[in-house]
Amino acid sequence: MKKSGFTLVEIMIVVAIIGLLAAIAIPSFVRARTTSQTNACINNLRQMDGGKDQWAIENNKVDTDTVALTDIADYIKGGTPDCPAAGTYSVTTVANDPTCTISGHAL
Repeated sequence: MKKSGFTLVEIMIVVAIIGLLAAIAIPSFVRARTTSQTNACINNLRQMDGGKDQWAIENNKVDTDTVALTDIADYIKGGTPDCPAAGTYSVTTVANDPTCTISGHAL
């Protein structure tokens, strides 16, 4: 009676191929995730900038007036957003764009 099955060499070849495919795919997934987080953060900064402009117009503020995140939270749907890459947002004056602490996340 002959037993059928896979030999150790065949199993090792399959594992090596799966490892090679993973080595190719994982950096692409990481790069896609980073790009997605950057784009989401930039979109958050755009929404914050629009909210800041609305707040300034409604409250008769000039370019040199200071702004706090709590001032513009009511002008952004869902309140002040969080950076998807765990950065921190800040706003300074009406004239300046909102910023994120993560490099590359900027308007």
